[in-house]
Amino acid sequence: MLGKVRKIRSRDGREFDCYLVAPEAEDPTPAVAIASAIHGVDADIRWIADDLAAQGFIVAAPDLFWRSIPGPLPRDDHRAVRRSQPRPELIKLGEDDMADTLTYLCTLPNFNGRAAAMGFCYGGPYAILGPKRLGYAAGICCHGSQMLDYVQELDRIREPVCIVWGDQDSRAPADVLEAYRAIPSRMENVEVHIFPGVLHGYMMRGSKAFHPATHSFSMKRAMEILQGLRL
Repeated sequence: MLGKVRKIRSRDGREFDCYLVAPEAEDPTPAVAIASAIHGVDADIRWIADDLAAQGFIVAAPDLFWRSIPGPLPRDDHRAVRRSQPRPELIKLGEDDMADTLTYLCTLPNFNGRAAAMGFCYGGPYAILGPKRLGYAAGICCHGSQMLDYVQELDRIREPVCIVWGDQDSRAPADVLEAYRAIPSRMENVEVHIFPGVLHGYMMRGSKAFHPATHSFSMKRAMEILQGLRL
């Protein structure tokens, strides 16, 4: 199954790229919108998208950096750091892009109207913001960064949210992990998994931090959550 780059019209009338993999299906199927790390929609993100699509789900990975430095960047490219500055403003613009991506998904004939927001590293907060106020039916976060800024956004979310880290994640120090560990005890729709010895970037096959077992766990939970959106 081959993904294709599609153009999505933003609310200001311009267009941005989105990697789309839409399996042929007789029955309407859920979708997942991937919010990438600062390296953009690179080979690792496309690999994850293809894997999810192979299980029968529609997958869209928008370029959240199209306004400044569009396209994927190599891991050693210093311009990737610029993509995270100033972070709050970029995250807000990305909310518009994720909402516009969901609007685009609704035009696809085999979409059942229910989508998850799946965020990695920089894109992690969208796993919370997506179901909080962008119309997504679930959120999945893998080694998200700056997540302490968004912990309060979990309040009043009723949709399923799954958050996964390693306890050696450089972008999730002890105070972040402790803040999130406490949440499932008061919110049964939120699950938090923290794996020992796992580093930041464990989902990315092209990273030295890639951790196959934790990657497999995260993909399994993502697919289970997406399967639940079929109902």
